Amino acid sequence: MHESPDVFIGLGSNLGDRHALLAQGLARLQEAGFGVTRESGRYLTEPVDAPPQGWFVNAVAAGRTSLTPEELLAACLDVEQALGRERTVHHGPRTLDLDILIYGEELRDGPELALPHPRLHERRFVLVPLCELAPELRHPRLGATMRELLERCPDRSRVVRLDLESGAGA
Repeated sequence: MHESPDVFIGLGSNLGDRHALLAQGLARLQEAGFGVTRESGRYLTEPVDAPPQGWFVNAVAAGRTSLTPEELLAACLDVEQALGRERTVHHGPRTLDLDILIYGEELRDGPELALPHPRLHERRFVLVPLCELAPELRHPRLGATMRELLERCPDRSRVVRLDLESGAGA
């Protein structure tokens, strides 16, 4: 059996109990075959390129899986739906959003699945938690490290680390 690649999944929620939804989403992904090895902290983030809505709680999980990228995408979509995600407004509020950010060195350009995530390098709410886990990870297509991508990211939206232990934050 081949070694499974490092996989990074972005998680976000801006409806309901955002922290509980992220935790439930990760638990369900693990049941589906995504083995979480590390999680970033949680971040309160301003919506980007979206209609007016509440702020998100975002995080990134690193892990390994024997699922193909397409199978992992199907699992992500199933988990989102099981936890109440409704796709009624483009980039609208959501109970849970799961995005495959990087799947090893895989490159995909399909209509259903693009790897690495095509806007990863343009979004602070993804890059900040990703840099917490893997600042020296190289983007398979762009060649730059996550730290370098964050340093030159054009997005200036607010991304604030939450301290869940002290109760500070959302």
